[in-house]
Amino acid sequence: MFVLVGIGVLLVYALLVFYIGWSGWSWMKPVISNRFKAAYIVLLIFLATSFISGRLLGNFSALNIIGNYWLAIFSLLLIMLPIVHVCLWLSRLTRLPRHHTQKWAGWITLTALIALIGYGSFNAYSPVVREYNLEIKKPVEGMDELKIIMAADMHFGLLSGAAHARRMVEGINALEPDIVLYPGDIIDDDLDAYMNQGIPDIIADVEATYGVYASLGNHDKTEPIEKLIAALELSNMQVLYDDVLVIEDTFTLIGRKDRTETDRAEVSTLVSTVEMDKPVIMLDHQPYELDVAQENGIDLMVSGHTHRGQIAPAHLITRALYENDWGHLQKGEFHSVVTSGFGFWGPPIRIGSRSEIVQINVRFTG
Repeated sequence: MFVLVGIGVLLVYALLVFYIGWSGWSWMKPVISNRFKAAYIVLLIFLATSFISGRLLGNFSALNIIGNYWLAIFSLLLIMLPIVHVCLWLSRLTRLPRHHTQKWAGWITLTALIALIGYGSFNAYSPVVREYNLEIKKPVEGMDELKIIMAADMHFGLLSGAAHARRMVEGINALEPDIVLYPGDIIDDDLDAYMNQGIPDIIADVEATYGVYASLGNHDKTEPIEKLIAALELSNMQVLYDDVLVIEDTFTLIGRKDRTETDRAEVSTLVSTVEMDKPVIMLDHQPYELDVAQENGIDLMVSGHTHRGQIAPAHLITRALYENDWGHLQKGEFHSVVTSGFGFWGPPIRIGSRSEIVQINVRFTG
C-alpha cells in the first residue's frame, strides 16, 4: 500500500513538472534552437530530481541548495501559471496579437518569479520580534513578571547556517531575556551539517537569567538520540526530553518529546508530580491537543512546527489543521503561543510569513 501511494505521488509530481516544463517550452519555442530545446529538457529533469537526490545524497551540499530553490520555484509557478493561462485564454476574446501576448506573459511571469524569490529571501533572513503580553493568575513569590524569549524551527544546517545563527544570538541577547525557550526543530535533519557550520559555539553565546531550555521536534533526529542531545547541550542549553524541571522554586518547565515519538509520555503523567499552584510552562513542538494541555492545568504552552505555511497560500492549510497555527490563543486560563519560526524548511523563502523571535511578557497575579 505504501509503495502504491509513493508511486502515485511521484506520478502526480511528474505531471506537475510536465505542466511547468510545457509552459516554459511554449513561451520559448518560437525563438530557441533545437540544441537549446534538448538542453532545456535535460535541465528540467535535473531540477525536478534535485530536491529528492539532494536529500538522499546528503554530502552533496550544492545539490541540496539547488533542490531547495527548485522547490520554491516549483511551488510559486504552480500558483502563478494557472492564472497566466486563464489570462491568455481571455486575451483571445480581444484583438491583441496572440504571439505578442504570449511573449509578454512569459516575461511578466519570469520577472514576478524573480521578484517573489527576492522578497521571500528577505523575509526568511530578516527576522522580526513578535511580542505578546499575557497574564497567569498564580502568585510567584518575589517575581511579578517573566520575560520569555522563544525561537523555534531554526532548522540550522546548510542554508540556515552560521550567519543566521548569529542573527538569532544578537536578536535574543538584545531583548535581555529572563529565560529562553526553543520548542523544537533546532537542526534540519542533519547533525553533521549543524556541527560543521560551527553553530554550537555560536548559539552558546545566548544569555538568560534563568537559562536556556529546549525540546525536540520532528526534524531533530539522529541515532542514538543521546548523541543529538549531547551535541545540542554543547550550546549552553538544557534539553527537556519528557522531563519536568522546577526553576528557582518559582515555576515549572515541562519539555515533551515530539508527537512523532511513539513512546512519549502523556501530559497527565508529566504533571502528576507537579505543584500546580505554581505556574506551569510546557514546550511541545507541534501545537496539537490544546484542550488536553488546558485540562491538565498547563498555564502556557509554546510551540512551533507550522511555519505559518511558510509560502502562501499554505497558511490557509495550517490555519485549517491547527486550532492555533500562529500567534497567541487564550482558552480560559490556558495560553498557547505558536511561532512561525526563526528558520525555514527547504527553500530559504517566506511569502505570507516571516522569520521571527517571540517575546512573551508574562505577568503573574494571584
